[in-house]
Amino acid sequence: MTAVLAYDAQLAVTPQVQTDGDVRPIGDIAADCLLLELETFPKPGLVSHIDNGSHDDMDVGTFRASAAAIKPYLQQLADVAAQGCDVGELRAIGMEAEGAMFAATSGINTHRGAIFGLGLLCAAAGARAGGLVEPGLSLGEVVARRWGRSILDGPVLLHSHGTAARRQFHAGGARAEAASGFPSVYRIGLPSLRRAARVLPRDPEAARVEACFALIASVEDTNLLHRGGLDGLRFARKTTRIFLDQGGVRRSGWRERACAVHSDFIARRLSPGGSADLLAMTLFVDAHERPSQ
Repeated sequence: MTAVLAYDAQLAVTPQVQTDGDVRPIGDIAADCLLLELETFPKPGLVSHIDNGSHDDMDVGTFRASAAAIKPYLQQLADVAAQGCDVGELRAIGMEAEGAMFAATSGINTHRGAIFGLGLLCAAAGARAGGLVEPGLSLGEVVARRWGRSILDGPVLLHSHGTAARRQFHAGGARAEAASGFPSVYRIGLPSLRRAARVLPRDPEAARVEACFALIASVEDTNLLHRGGLDGLRFARKTTRIFLDQGGVRRSGWRERACAVHSDFIARRLSPGGSADLLAMTLFVDAHERPSQ
């Protein structure tokens, strides 16, 4: 039976869903995960429903408009993948999604990274729903096996901040993450999310905060490199790691400590947008791959 997510800002992890044989809910689930990421606070330096973080050019309304604009394209990625498309078709749909995003946000880049990463996971879910892959494969494994080589060999965005940071600092970036099957989602985001949810089942937002901090503490985020260079990346990793090592959301007063980290990021104009995208992807994977209780 298929369950479509009802949007709820207090969800930490999405309800387990089964999309095998039914591709229709995938776009809705993906868009809900983007909204859940947005409705998480505090996320160091990032836009949420509470404040704009380190950004002067975007707010919660910008992100909501963007999520609504790209939702049909996330569904389209799942639809064509269920029919056995090649990576060129996925890339073309992704470019259309970017155009819709920029039209909805007056040219502001809110979800380019999510269109790429979450879009590939939607395609993987579509391929699995269409019976084109082994049912036991994770969505990340589907992406790596079906499209990994093409992702690495594909065209590069010449004028993106992520591309500039990768060249300057020799960082792997989103393409390497996707081609490898999203190890940051499976090794960092998902375990952190689930551990925190078990400890604090009545505070679901806390689980999302914990996963966000864990991702920032571990990921080579090209958004941080672009804004703060290596010093900014090191500061972000060190500060979030201290929060986690001191107990994270399991320790009393965690929200005040997390807000202090958020303020420190804002003071330095740091914004780990790549980790925000990975949080949304983590929620999407959790919705499809939650172990049976």
